Amino acid sequence: MNYRTLWRKSVNAVMFSLTGLATVLTVSVLFFILGYLVWYGGRAINWDFFTKLPKPVGETGGGMANAIVGSVKLLLLATLTGVPIGFMGGVYLAEFGGKTFSFLLRYTTDLLNGVPSIVMGIFAYTMVVLPMKHFSTLAGGLALGVMMIPIAVRSTEEFLRTVPVTLREGALALGACKWKAITTVVIPAAIRGILTGIILDLARVAGETAPLLFTAFNNRFWSPGWNQPTASLPVMIFTYAIAPYEDWHRQAWAAGLVLLGLVLLTNITARVVLARKLSSAAG
Repeated sequence: MNYRTLWRKSVNAVMFSLTGLATVLTVSVLFFILGYLVWYGGRAINWDFFTKLPKPVGETGGGMANAIVGSVKLLLLATLTGVPIGFMGGVYLAEFGGKTFSFLLRYTTDLLNGVPSIVMGIFAYTMVVLPMKHFSTLAGGLALGVMMIPIAVRSTEEFLRTVPVTLREGALALGACKWKAITTVVIPAAIRGILTGIILDLARVAGETAPLLFTAFNNRFWSPGWNQPTASLPVMIFTYAIAPYEDWHRQAWAAGLVLLGLVLLTNITARVVLARKLSSAAG
């Protein structure tokens, strides 16, 4: 074995060891967080946590049923607001965009994606809460919906671009107009990838707290309709974690575990959907 071969094998072994160590550290951090939450939050989860309202200040027990329902309502409204806009924007960039305007749109989208969530909350507070003169579920859902737009745009564009050009040309050759070819051929071919991006987008905003503090605020009771303040898991975690009550700290850990579990489940679902898309494409 000459010197060059020995040197290459040594460098390869060192780099392989470093990348393996980095992988182990990354996975260890995730499992440490999960273990910490399971240890402190798992003991506090019970049936009351999912079915009952918070107890008055100073009393132990109760649950976060209103926060769970509130989070579902906020995410539903955010999806109905942000996903259609982001989806249509992605379709435009992938199928109709030119050069200059498309570049400006992509650049603006990337800038919007980098805006801190608290700034988005202040924006929503100014544009929605102040004119309405009160906090509401609607304001919170709109704030989260705006945050979903950039990722929906970029993920839709990228997955549409993975569709082979031959599918578009085949549809056009059969006499379909461009919009017909896009809606019946291109989008169905990329639908699994687009759904994956939307699911990950939803998981991204599910844990946002700052925009909701400025818009939906909080509510220790049920919030019927869309025009009243509503509780949400991230805000309840924040409120309970900084409170001086031990029982509230216990419930904050439980809420954190539930929220992280939902985010992990969402990410796993997205990976499964994407994996099926790739396997079907390979087949």
